[in-house]
Amino acid sequence: MQTPQLAMRMEAGEAAPPAGAGGRAGGGWGKWVRLNVGGTVFLTTRQTLCREQKSFLSRLCQGEELQSDRDETGAYLIDRDPTYFGPILNFLRHGKLVLDKDMAEEGVLEEAEFYNIGPLIRIIKDRMEEKDYTVTQVPPKHVYRVLQCQEEELTQMVSTMSDGWRFEQLVNIGSSYNYGSEDQAEFLCVVSKELHSSPHGLSSESSRKTKSTDEQLEEQRRQEVEEVEVAQVQVEADAQEKGAARPQEDDC
Repeated sequence: MQTPQLAMRMEAGEAAPPAGAGGRAGGGWGKWVRLNVGGTVFLTTRQTLCREQKSFLSRLCQGEELQSDRDETGAYLIDRDPTYFGPILNFLRHGKLVLDKDMAEEGVLEEAEFYNIGPLIRIIKDRMEEKDYTVTQVPPKHVYRVLQCQEEELTQMVSTMSDGWRFEQLVNIGSSYNYGSEDQAEFLCVVSKELHSSPHGLSSESSRKTKSTDEQLEEQRRQEVEEVEVAQVQVEADAQEKGAARPQEDDC
């Protein structure tokens, strides 16, 4: 029978136990445990495996609570994928999740749930949720307003602009009226505001609130569009009025 591949995952500063010591607690090598995970042998200490008291691995090496078969070297046989066992064992050693760039977090999560390692499960889920949030976050949309004002009103209008609105562009549309000898210039002031959409994955209650908020934002957007259209109509009407007034002034 071919001996399984031996992956020597040892604690620093310790010598390897002799072959056949396995996970037996007798003699001076009782602190060492061999695990045959899917044909790959891992070597570690009882202290590492018992770091999470409620885990499958802790129960495995504490007495005979879990009856497990062993291979010819005395290593515990575990029918799981050895690819994901390395990060599991390293987490028990130093408390950090370290993954190769090509390793799927879903696979490590599946193994962490099988071995019942609570802190590792929470870390992986938090990382996956953070990635999902980054992917599903919708870029902000912009709502624009076009405001018409005279030159003397421009400074006050910009300084009293409500929160969230930002000045974008100023368009001079010429003079509209004469007051004495001074021309009052007319301007179109374009302002904008960001509208942020909520990401997916919310609870049902949050989803209802988000839906209600989205409806309000949609209504607000419709109102803004109507205001822009009204402003444009007003500009066109003023332009027509100016055009009609000029011939009368010429006649005078």
